[in-house]
Order: sequence, then C-alpha cells, then structure tokens
Amino acid sequence: MSKWKSVTSGGPHGSILGPVLVNVFINALDCGIKSTLNKFLDDTKLSDEVDTLEGRDAMQRDLDRLEWWVHLNIMRFNKVKCKVLHLGQGNPWYQYRLGDEWIKNSPEEKDLGILLDEGLDMSQQWALKAQEANHILDCLRRNTTSRLREGIHPLYSALVRPHLECCTQLWVLQQRKDMDLLGQV
Repeated sequence: MSKWKSVTSGGPHGSILGPVLVNVFINALDCGIKSTLNKFLDDTKLSDEVDTLEGRDAMQRDLDRLEWWVHLNIMRFNKVKCKVLHLGQGNPWYQYRLGDEWIKNSPEEKDLGILLDEGLDMSQQWALKAQEANHILDCLRRNTTSRLREGIHPLYSALVRPHLECCTQLWVLQQRKDMDLLGQV
C-alpha cells in the first residue's frame, strides 16, 4: 500500500472521483458572495460592476469573505497570481486587498488562453495567434520534403488553422458591433 503524502494544491490527477470531490469541496466558496464568482478548476474570478464607493466596499466585503472561507477550510490563495483588471473607460481604479496584502492592478490578463485588456481590444490576441500560426508554418516548411497539397493540407488543417480560428466568433461579434455603431451614425 502507498504511503500518505501531503498535497498542497490542486486535485488528484488521473482519478475519476478527484474532480468531483474538488467541485463538491469548493461548491460552498460562493456562499454569501454578492458579486459574480466564476470557478474553473483551480482558478477563481470575482467580478462586478463597480462605479461607486458602495460598489467598491461590496467588492472588498466579498474578497474578505473569500479570505475567511480559505482560512476556515485550511487552504490558501496564490496571492502573487491575484490581479485586478479594471474594464471600461472612466472606471475608477479602486484598490483592493486579499487578507493583509494589496492586490496589484494589471492592464491586461490572460484568461483561459485569451489575452484580455482593459479596453476589451482583441488586436493583441489576434496578433499573438497569427504569430503562433506563422511559427508552425515555418516549422512545416523546414521539416516537410513534399509540397504536394495531399501532404500539406492535412498538416495545415490540424496544426495551423486552429490557431487562426481561435476567437473568430469574438472577432465577428466585435466587427458586427462596429457595423451597428456605423449604421446608427
């Protein structure tokens, strides 16, 4: 029989029951939280519209509740990874703390592989994806001997195209929004 080993973060890998137990355990994390709380694996995101001092205080109370829950359940947040992203123009940049530490502000954050900035501008995300696709194309060009369509097309479809199609729905929505704005002028 295996010996016991202390686990400091995450869940058991390779088990079927592990993710279910993690979900059951963190399910109570949002009790008493007024803001929107998103949980995805080991990421927790707290968000709300904060444009007044009352909104700031409510957000800080929610952060205090999260910190209380973590201590109660003998867990911890990786406070180095905690950031505040202020979205929108004219947004007051309020400061927040998690426990005794102030949370740093960030002009952009990567969330689930998508780069998001305070102006919700996707151009930097698209540039990164195009750069990744070009690196893969260069690798294919250097390492394939045949330039026939039958050989290149499956490689392109499997390796390059997914990078270019990433976030196309967001791009289409942003273009449609821009067109709606132009149509209203």
